[in-house]
Amino acid sequence: MNNKLLIIGHNFPEPSTTAAGGRMLQLIDLFLEQGFAITFASTAVKSEHSAILNSLKIKEVSLKLNDASFDEFLKALQPDVVVFDRFVTEEQFGWRVAEICPNAVRILDTEDLHFLRKAREEAYKKEIPVVKADLYTETAKRELASILRCDLNLLISEIELRLLVETFKIPEGLLFYLPFLLTSNISAESKKEHCNYIERHHFIAVGNMKHAPNVASVKILKQHIWPVLKDKFSQAELHIYGAYVPQQIQEMHSPKERFLIKGWVKDISVVMQKARVQLAPIPFGAGLKGKLFEAMQHGLPTITTPVGAEGMYGQDATMEFIADTWQQFTNLAALVYKEERDWLHIQQKGYAILESRFLKNNFAERFATNISYVAKNLKCHREDHFMGQILQYKTMQATKYLSKWIEEKGS
Repeated sequence: MNNKLLIIGHNFPEPSTTAAGGRMLQLIDLFLEQGFAITFASTAVKSEHSAILNSLKIKEVSLKLNDASFDEFLKALQPDVVVFDRFVTEEQFGWRVAEICPNAVRILDTEDLHFLRKAREEAYKKEIPVVKADLYTETAKRELASILRCDLNLLISEIELRLLVETFKIPEGLLFYLPFLLTSNISAESKKEHCNYIERHHFIAVGNMKHAPNVASVKILKQHIWPVLKDKFSQAELHIYGAYVPQQIQEMHSPKERFLIKGWVKDISVVMQKARVQLAPIPFGAGLKGKLFEAMQHGLPTITTPVGAEGMYGQDATMEFIADTWQQFTNLAALVYKEERDWLHIQQKGYAILESRFLKNNFAERFATNISYVAKNLKCHREDHFMGQILQYKTMQATKYLSKWIEEKGS
């Protein structure tokens, strides 16, 4: 297969700063294995942390928003498949793709359900339990419309797939579950090297600080978790890692309290292999948490919340490492930090979860088959899911005409 794939990214992927960046590279790898020639395009400016896609023989293109130059670019490229990174990208460019390349398969990579994350954030701000968050929002209407307009939608969490099917009645034929992927089983040698409780020290917390749940987590650590743990373990420190640290978080840095804001680190795996326990008191959010996925690969036990654990552990989601209250959280963290037996138990359970739920080989072939089937049966597929065509009808295309108005006004 020499099909052409266009990925329209919200940003150029940054695998060293965000789980979304790592996820995008995994997705790119799946398409490369299928023989696609890939072009990655974005309206964003590349940063110092952006992946070097040219090294993978991927063409990089900078786009202008609300500009007809994209139409000419599409006409020249004529992609067979177009992937939109997040629903806002589909809103901006989906109608142009539908008009200029009507036979291209349109795929939305949701990353996480934005309306779910935003609704939970609003609930958290109002001190409402996140399980009671109001999901029926304007953002939900926009994101669900985007999902219906696309031929296939990638969901990173089983929880979110069930939410779409059971609560919002999205047809399962439009959805494909594709979580974080583990390339291969973790070797016995690596497991043996990671089994070094005595040699590991300190607590860590990890997260890109542009992400609101991570900022909230650091505040919770400062106010509720660390004051208790630092008194229990007089030699232990809490190291906070993450890119794009805002001033309000940097000001929390306190060597006296052993609460250390470390900022961005190029290779988080090195940090995770030296730490004893990861703290992830995530109060709201959606999708899968990359910090938990990476920690399990490096034998690092994590204490987290029900929101943090959501979609990660499957039927193994037990109270061994999931806390409902901050008191329970600190008690669990203290237990795992000081008891080697409990620490090893959670470490081994992490390996089992990774190898039973996230192995790449369990998803790659079905993913390729699904895309091939949709491409070969595109007309029937769209007729089976006719709502997408209704939402492409001109009276429904507010985003198209807003874009054209902005384009005309700026010319």
